[in-house]
Amino acid sequence: MQTRRELLKAAALGAAALGLPAWTRPAEKIRLGVASYSLRNFKRPQAIEMVKACGTTYVNLKSMHFPYELTPEQMTAARKEFEDAGLQIVGSGNNSMTKEAEITKIFDYAVAAKFPLLVIAPHPDMLGKIEEAVKKTGIPVAIHNHGPEDKLFPAPSDAMKLIKDMDPRVGLCIDIGHTTRTGKDVVKEIADGGARVLDLHLKDLKDLKNAKTQVPVGDGAMPIAEIFKQLVKQGFAGYANLEYEIDGNDPLPGMKKSFEFMRKVAAEVAGS
Repeated sequence: MQTRRELLKAAALGAAALGLPAWTRPAEKIRLGVASYSLRNFKRPQAIEMVKACGTTYVNLKSMHFPYELTPEQMTAARKEFEDAGLQIVGSGNNSMTKEAEITKIFDYAVAAKFPLLVIAPHPDMLGKIEEAVKKTGIPVAIHNHGPEDKLFPAPSDAMKLIKDMDPRVGLCIDIGHTTRTGKDVVKEIADGGARVLDLHLKDLKDLKNAKTQVPVGDGAMPIAEIFKQLVKQGFAGYANLEYEIDGNDPLPGMKKSFEFMRKVAAEVAGS
């Protein structure tokens, strides 16, 4: 009888024989993608090519690559650009939801664009209205924490206090860098979030409390292996998206280096 490790290896080899790229093979339990904010200084066609160059098929779109103002016809055409390139749009964000008009605007946008998830920066007073919109449209939302500077949701646990009894589709987008900067244990925050962890923003810091020390993933102090192990343990079914906020005019070398490291760790975690 084959062991689990042998079965995973056989599945990966079978996928390789079919010509599937490494990041889509069954042995991968962490779906690594790109938050397109990483490519904020580039137009959509360039951004698409740069996502592909990172060796992933998953992209979460920031509005500069899929503007709110697009007509339905333009949205269809924009979406086709990504799909024709072999990319899968896994969400949109970050999107501000601090007042009711923004909630209506963003959900209308998400429905028209056929987004499967919205990463959001809400005001606590709007959470009831946001939950109503989630129930009406069926589109989940993931609250993004923004570290010590964020007076509303510095850490994921600050959002959890308010959403723990809401519809399960009201969840979290855990930004691991912003989380460690609050002094919280990022692995514990992920574990405590449980099934409400719907999305992740990945980055690395030399000093886990200093945003100005961001480096390619693997070059800093972020406990990536422990994070990935916890995600697998709790059956995380979302996407872990690289949000690369440095080297704005030339991010690709650092992004590719980050993916090389993250894929290696994800493969090791999947095979353990």
